[in-house]
Amino acid sequence: MNTTPLRLEKIYDLAYSVLSKYGCDPFNAECVATTVTHAERDGSVSHGLFRIPGYVASLKSKKVNGASKPINTHLTNNAIRVEGDYGFAPVAIKVGLPELIKTTRNYGIGILTIKNTHHFAALWHETEALAEKNLIGLACTAYKPVVAPAGAKKPLYGTNPISFAWPRKNSTPVVFDMATSTMALGEVQVAARDGHKVPFGTGLNSKGEKTDDPVAISNGGVLLPFGDYKGSSIAMMIELLAAGLVGDLFSFEAANEDNNDGGPSRGGEFIMAISPELIAGKNWNDHSEKFFEQLTSLDGTRLPGQRRHNNRKDDGPRKINSELLQTINQLI
Repeated sequence: MNTTPLRLEKIYDLAYSVLSKYGCDPFNAECVATTVTHAERDGSVSHGLFRIPGYVASLKSKKVNGASKPINTHLTNNAIRVEGDYGFAPVAIKVGLPELIKTTRNYGIGILTIKNTHHFAALWHETEALAEKNLIGLACTAYKPVVAPAGAKKPLYGTNPISFAWPRKNSTPVVFDMATSTMALGEVQVAARDGHKVPFGTGLNSKGEKTDDPVAISNGGVLLPFGDYKGSSIAMMIELLAAGLVGDLFSFEAANEDNNDGGPSRGGEFIMAISPELIAGKNWNDHSEKFFEQLTSLDGTRLPGQRRHNNRKDDGPRKINSELLQTINQLI
């Protein structure tokens, strides 16, 4: 794979310019370009510039409103709904998170439901933002069916990711962000693009057979849930939280509605924040740090999110797939 070095500010400028050309106003372009840049910064390449052609496709087809103006509505004292105005999810998150943080600090627990957005990014952006304000963050979202429930060979669930972040007063947060499938779809697509195999059993081919070929999984095949029925049950929970509770589309409904332009389908997101200080008391950080000390004392362990935070320390250029970069440059 040929790569081209690109500094983070250039990655941002490139993403912002392309998004602006195809219909994003300055605020919308800024939100999405920042999300893309942070993904590249932290090594989450499947959610960085790799997503730009899909973002553009959904702007060109008019599926996504590039000038969206999300609005917050308080459903209860500590439950907020963001009407996303059919824009990209990072825009609605940018509008909703400050209100969620304020609410959670007042009431100990806050819920943010996001409707009518198009989600194409990782979830750690929002949960980590909460943890940086000394709040616990939990987020999940559904997607079009690409994952077969345990025992099935046809898809019903999306990759249905879930992210959790725990704050640490004197260190970076502990954050995980994972698909409930064996691999995130974007990672499978990157492996297919770059000609890499994936672990055997990541998914099924079109004949319903387990395979290590990402092309066979992406083209007519299906992903499997991690841990068989365990991951399948968590994926079901996410469908109910991010669609049933939010009041937006289940994965199968998103597939029926989507125009298949290659961009993100419409759907919702469920975010919960918790104040450990109000719930557990002022000693919450010292207490949890004792647990982290025990965990990291075991040989071979590392805290979730640690690799991303280590990548973040590098202020040098990132290696971008040259073919992808050529594709994006042709969009300008």
